[in-house]
Amino acid sequence: MKKKLQMVSKKITLEEGFEKYISNCKLRNLRQGTITHYRQSYTQILKFFDPDMPLSDFTSEDYDSYVLYLKSYLTNDVSINSYLRDLITTMHFLMDEGYVAPFKMSAIKTDKHHVETYTDEELSILLQKPNIKKCSFIEYQCWVITNFLFCTGVRQRSLMYIRVKDLDTDNSVVNITTTKNRKPLIIPLNNSLNSIMIEFLKYRQYQSVDDYLFCNAHGQQLVKSTCYHMLYDYNKRRGVETTGIHRYRHTFAKQWITNGGNVVTLSRLLGHSNLAITQNYINLLISDLKTQVEEINLLQKFAPKEKIKLR
Repeated sequence: MKKKLQMVSKKITLEEGFEKYISNCKLRNLRQGTITHYRQSYTQILKFFDPDMPLSDFTSEDYDSYVLYLKSYLTNDVSINSYLRDLITTMHFLMDEGYVAPFKMSAIKTDKHHVETYTDEELSILLQKPNIKKCSFIEYQCWVITNFLFCTGVRQRSLMYIRVKDLDTDNSVVNITTTKNRKPLIIPLNNSLNSIMIEFLKYRQYQSVDDYLFCNAHGQQLVKSTCYHMLYDYNKRRGVETTGIHRYRHTFAKQWITNGGNVVTLSRLLGHSNLAITQNYINLLISDLKTQVEEINLLQKFAPKEKIKLR
């Protein structure tokens, strides 16, 4: 009599499972930065788990232990969830592949914090044009970038990969080819920003339209650290202590909403995949909207003018 087939899970170690997910990331053509991020997470995860642990032995109790471990030495809930989500994503893949028995995993609950934006006073200082006859190219370019970030809300990575040919001043648009979700964007430029970009091209001294629009002191593509420090120093020189490139994205969203901009249009400009993400921005800005609600007092408009006396 032939032996009946049994449900036998595939035998690999935890570390080998992580490598399988990395290979899957490469097959899906994920960005190198994303793959590097996963590898960095795995380095931390394997400080807690034995790399040679049989993957089939991984259970919900092991996951819960890791959650408690992270909470014991990390005070930032966002950082904790970053590690947890990486592990969850990897484990879901390995569960689908049959290496781990399925069980439920979830990140910890976190409080939503207020989105930091530039104040109107800070914007008036940062957007003030420098004296072109006296300032350096880098100082001038920082002013241009500040205007560009404030008026478009693009991410830092998108900013660094814009080429001269992507800027169409004749039609007042810029083509954003590098985005988080890999979907290209065409962002309209208002008249003021378009005029700034026309002037900037005169000073950029590019050799080819394939050159990057914004550059370092030698005309080469900006890297993340150089871009950050350029704008950090620019803010400091103007007496603005708060800094942050992504802060401009939040500021753009806030100014758009508080000035009556359409939510659907905002979602498209920010390159969000759905309105729910844009709505999250608005929810985090709700404290800033409270002032506007008080200014537009609907009851005061329609309610009787005389005072209501309670008996």
